Amino acid sequence: MSLNNYGVLKGKVLDSKHGSDASPHYQILVEGEEQTKYRVAVNIKSQSYPSEVLYLVSDQFQSEDLAALPNLPAGFMDIKNNHPDIALDFIRGNLFDPKKMVPLPADVEGPDNDLNEKLSFYIEKAQQEKAVLYAFGQRWGPENNKPDQYFGFTPGNGIHDIHMNQGNVGQWKRDNGTWQDGGLLLYFEESNSWVGTFLAFQSQSWCTDDQGNAVLPVEKCNYLNYDQANRKAKQ
Repeated sequence: MSLNNYGVLKGKVLDSKHGSDASPHYQILVEGEEQTKYRVAVNIKSQSYPSEVLYLVSDQFQSEDLAALPNLPAGFMDIKNNHPDIALDFIRGNLFDPKKMVPLPADVEGPDNDLNEKLSFYIEKAQQEKAVLYAFGQRWGPENNKPDQYFGFTPGNGIHDIHMNQGNVGQWKRDNGTWQDGGLLLYFEESNSWVGTFLAFQSQSWCTDDQGNAVLPVEKCNYLNYDQANRKAKQ
Protein backbone atom coordinates (compact mmCIF):
# COMPACT_ATOMS: atom_id res chain seq x y z
CA MET A 1 0.00 0.00 0.00
CA SER A 2 1.01 3.65 0.18
CA LEU A 3 -0.18 7.00 1.49
CA ASN A 4 -3.73 7.78 0.35
CA ASN A 5 -3.51 11.56 0.03
CA TYR A 6 0.13 12.43 -0.61
CA GLY A 7 0.79 15.97 -1.73
CA VAL A 8 2.31 19.34 -0.92
CA LEU A 9 0.89 22.24 1.07
CA LYS A 10 2.00 25.73 0.05
CA GLY A 11 1.41 28.65 2.37
CA LYS A 12 2.69 31.15 4.92
CA VAL A 13 3.56 30.36 8.55
CA LEU A 14 1.26 32.03 11.09
CA ASP A 15 2.22 30.28 14.33
CA SER A 16 3.91 27.19 15.78
CA LYS A 17 3.99 25.09 18.94
CA HIS A 18 6.59 22.74 20.43
CA GLY A 19 5.67 19.07 20.73
CA SER A 20 5.44 17.87 24.32
CA ASP A 21 2.95 14.99 24.73
CA ALA A 22 3.50 11.21 24.69
CA SER A 23 3.72 11.17 20.87
CA PRO A 24 5.10 14.66 20.28
CA HIS A 25 4.62 16.54 17.03
CA TYR A 26 5.93 20.01 16.28
CA GLN A 27 2.84 21.91 15.15
CA ILE A 28 2.83 24.63 12.47
CA LEU A 29 -0.16 26.83 11.64
CA VAL A 30 -0.17 27.70 7.93
CA GLU A 31 -2.39 29.93 5.81
CA GLY A 32 -3.05 28.56 2.33
CA GLU A 33 -5.53 29.62 -0.33
CA GLU A 34 -8.16 32.30 0.44
CA GLN A 35 -7.12 32.46 4.12
CA THR A 36 -7.77 28.73 4.58
CA LYS A 37 -5.94 27.44 7.66
CA TYR A 38 -3.95 24.20 7.85
CA ARG A 39 -1.97 22.50 10.61
CA VAL A 40 1.32 20.81 9.73
CA ALA A 41 2.10 18.07 12.28
CA VAL A 42 5.78 17.11 12.26
CA ASN A 43 6.64 13.91 14.14
CA ILE A 44 9.66 14.51 16.40
CA LYS A 45 9.77 11.20 18.28
CA SER A 46 9.59 7.65 16.94
CA GLN A 47 7.21 5.10 18.44
CA SER A 48 9.77 2.42 17.54
CA TYR A 49 13.20 1.97 19.08
CA PRO A 50 15.35 4.02 18.93
CA SER A 51 13.05 6.96 19.60
CA GLU A 52 15.41 9.69 18.35
CA VAL A 53 14.41 10.91 14.88
CA LEU A 54 17.00 11.36 12.12
CA TYR A 55 17.29 15.00 11.11
CA LEU A 56 19.01 16.97 8.38
CA VAL A 57 18.66 20.61 7.44
CA SER A 58 20.29 22.27 4.45
CA ASP A 59 20.29 26.08 4.24
CA GLN A 60 21.82 25.87 0.78
CA PHE A 61 19.35 23.38 -0.62
CA GLN A 62 19.35 22.94 -4.38
CA SER A 63 17.19 20.66 -6.51
CA GLU A 64 15.89 20.63 -10.07
CA ASP A 65 12.43 20.10 -8.57
CA LEU A 66 12.43 23.60 -7.09
CA ALA A 67 11.77 25.23 -10.44
CA ALA A 68 8.18 23.93 -10.45
CA LEU A 69 7.28 24.80 -6.86
CA PRO A 70 6.88 28.62 -7.11
CA ASN A 71 4.29 28.11 -9.85
CA LEU A 72 2.03 26.03 -7.63
CA PRO A 73 -1.07 27.76 -6.22
CA ALA A 74 -1.40 28.28 -2.47
CA GLY A 75 -3.07 25.45 -0.58
CA PHE A 76 -2.83 21.69 -0.83
CA MET A 77 -1.96 20.07 -4.14
CA ASP A 78 -2.33 16.33 -4.75
CA ILE A 79 1.04 15.23 -6.15
CA LYS A 80 0.46 11.68 -7.33
CA ASN A 81 -2.38 12.64 -9.67
CA ASN A 82 -1.37 16.15 -10.71
CA HIS A 83 2.35 16.72 -10.21
CA PRO A 84 4.30 13.45 -9.84
CA ASP A 85 7.39 15.30 -11.08
CA ILE A 86 7.75 17.19 -7.79
CA ALA A 87 7.31 14.22 -5.43
CA LEU A 88 10.10 13.56 -2.91
CA ASP A 89 12.05 10.32 -2.57
CA PHE A 90 14.98 10.29 -0.15
CA ILE A 91 16.58 7.25 -1.76
CA ARG A 92 15.94 7.82 -5.47
CA GLY A 93 15.79 11.61 -5.69
CA ASN A 94 19.35 12.53 -4.69
CA LEU A 95 18.00 15.28 -2.48
CA PHE A 96 20.77 15.06 0.12
CA ASP A 97 23.42 12.77 1.59
CA PRO A 98 21.73 10.57 4.25
CA LYS A 99 25.08 10.15 6.00
CA LYS A 100 24.74 13.77 7.11
CA MET A 101 21.57 12.98 9.07
CA VAL A 102 21.89 12.95 12.85
CA PRO A 103 19.57 11.39 15.46
CA LEU A 104 18.05 13.96 17.79
CA PRO A 105 15.69 13.72 20.78
CA ALA A 106 12.39 15.56 20.73
CA ASP A 107 12.98 17.78 23.76
CA VAL A 108 15.90 17.87 26.23
CA GLU A 109 17.49 20.50 28.43
CA GLY A 110 20.11 22.72 26.89
CA PRO A 111 20.26 25.07 23.89
CA ASP A 112 19.90 24.02 20.26
CA ASN A 113 20.14 20.27 20.91
CA ASP A 114 16.69 18.84 20.15
CA LEU A 115 14.16 18.76 17.32
CA ASN A 116 11.80 21.28 18.88
CA GLU A 117 14.60 23.86 18.87
CA LYS A 118 16.01 22.93 15.45
CA LEU A 119 12.61 23.24 13.79
CA SER A 120 11.72 26.41 15.68
CA PHE A 121 14.81 28.25 14.44
CA TYR A 122 13.75 28.09 10.78
CA ILE A 123 9.97 28.09 11.23
CA GLU A 124 10.05 31.23 13.38
CA LYS A 125 12.44 32.83 10.89
CA ALA A 126 10.00 31.92 8.11
CA GLN A 127 7.14 33.53 10.02
CA GLN A 128 9.09 36.74 10.64
CA GLU A 129 10.33 37.04 7.05
CA LYS A 130 7.08 35.82 5.43
CA ALA A 131 8.83 32.94 3.68
CA VAL A 132 6.83 30.43 1.67
CA LEU A 133 6.47 27.00 3.25
CA TYR A 134 6.13 23.82 1.18
CA ALA A 135 5.16 20.86 3.39
CA PHE A 136 5.20 17.41 1.77
CA GLY A 137 3.16 14.64 3.39
CA GLN A 138 -0.34 13.17 3.73
CA ARG A 139 -3.46 15.34 3.91
CA TRP A 140 -6.22 14.94 6.46
CA GLY A 141 -9.57 16.72 6.71
CA PRO A 142 -11.34 18.98 6.41
CA GLU A 143 -13.09 17.81 9.58
CA ASN A 144 -16.45 19.57 9.38
CA ASN A 145 -17.71 21.21 12.59
CA LYS A 146 -14.56 20.10 14.42
CA PRO A 147 -12.07 22.79 15.44
CA ASP A 148 -8.37 22.12 15.26
CA GLN A 149 -7.15 20.79 18.61
CA TYR A 150 -4.01 22.96 18.72
CA PHE A 151 -4.88 26.25 17.01
CA GLY A 152 -8.70 26.27 17.24
CA PHE A 153 -9.58 27.09 13.63
CA THR A 154 -12.58 25.42 11.97
CA PRO A 155 -12.77 23.06 10.22
CA GLY A 156 -9.77 21.06 11.40
CA ASN A 157 -7.52 20.48 8.43
CA GLY A 158 -3.89 19.69 7.75
CA ILE A 159 -0.99 17.50 6.67
CA HIS A 160 1.20 14.98 8.48
CA ASP A 161 3.69 12.17 7.72
CA ILE A 162 6.39 14.82 7.22
CA HIS A 163 9.13 12.19 7.11
CA MET A 164 10.44 9.30 5.01
CA ASN A 165 7.53 7.04 4.08
CA GLN A 166 9.22 3.83 2.89
CA GLY A 167 11.28 1.03 4.40
CA ASN A 168 8.79 0.60 7.25
CA VAL A 169 8.11 -2.78 8.85
CA GLY A 170 5.34 -4.11 11.10
CA GLN A 171 2.22 -2.00 11.53
CA TRP A 172 3.66 0.89 9.49
CA LYS A 173 4.42 -1.24 6.41
CA ARG A 174 1.04 -0.22 4.99
CA ASP A 175 2.39 3.33 4.50
CA ASN A 176 5.29 2.23 2.29
CA GLY A 177 5.66 3.63 -1.20
CA THR A 178 8.18 5.31 -3.47
CA TRP A 179 8.13 9.00 -4.40
CA GLN A 180 5.97 9.91 -1.42
CA ASP A 181 8.43 11.01 1.25
CA GLY A 182 7.68 13.99 3.46
CA GLY A 183 9.72 17.10 4.09
CA LEU A 184 9.69 20.85 4.69
CA LEU A 185 11.03 23.35 2.16
CA LEU A 186 11.18 27.07 2.87
CA TYR A 187 11.73 29.80 0.28
CA PHE A 188 13.07 33.13 1.54
CA GLU A 189 12.35 35.66 -1.19
CA GLU A 190 14.58 38.46 0.11
CA SER A 191 17.72 36.31 -0.03
CA ASN A 192 16.42 34.12 -2.89
CA SER A 193 17.38 31.06 -0.86
CA TRP A 194 15.89 27.68 0.06
CA VAL A 195 16.07 25.68 3.29
CA GLY A 196 15.27 21.97 3.22
CA THR A 197 14.44 19.93 6.34
CA PHE A 198 14.25 16.14 6.16
CA LEU A 199 13.33 13.57 8.82
CA ALA A 200 13.39 9.77 8.99
CA PHE A 201 13.04 7.07 11.64
CA GLN A 202 16.00 4.93 12.63
CA SER A 203 13.77 1.84 12.33
CA GLN A 204 13.33 2.39 8.56
CA SER A 205 15.42 0.49 6.02
CA TRP A 206 17.13 2.50 3.29
CA CYS A 207 17.09 -0.45 0.85
CA THR A 208 13.61 -0.58 -0.68
CA ASP A 209 11.93 -2.11 -3.75
CA ASP A 210 9.62 -0.43 -6.27
CA GLN A 211 6.76 -0.58 -3.74
CA GLY A 212 8.84 1.06 -1.02
CA ASN A 213 9.14 -2.15 1.02
CA ALA A 214 12.41 -3.10 2.71
CA VAL A 215 14.57 -5.56 0.78
CA LEU A 216 17.14 -5.62 3.58
CA PRO A 217 16.55 -5.13 7.31
CA VAL A 218 17.64 -1.84 8.81
CA GLU A 219 20.49 -3.63 10.60
CA LYS A 220 22.04 -4.24 7.17
CA CYS A 221 20.87 -1.09 5.41
CA ASN A 222 20.63 2.11 7.42
CA TYR A 223 21.26 5.78 6.69
CA LEU A 224 25.01 5.34 7.20
CA ASN A 225 25.59 2.43 4.81
CA TYR A 226 22.59 2.65 2.46
CA ASP A 227 24.63 3.24 -0.72
CA GLN A 228 26.92 0.24 -0.25
CA ALA A 229 24.06 -1.97 0.96
CA ASN A 230 21.85 -0.98 -1.98
CA ARG A 231 24.59 -1.91 -4.44
CA LYS A 232 25.01 -5.34 -2.82
CA ALA A 233 21.22 -5.90 -2.75
CA LYS A 234 21.00 -5.33 -6.52
CA GLN A 235 23.85 -7.72 -7.39
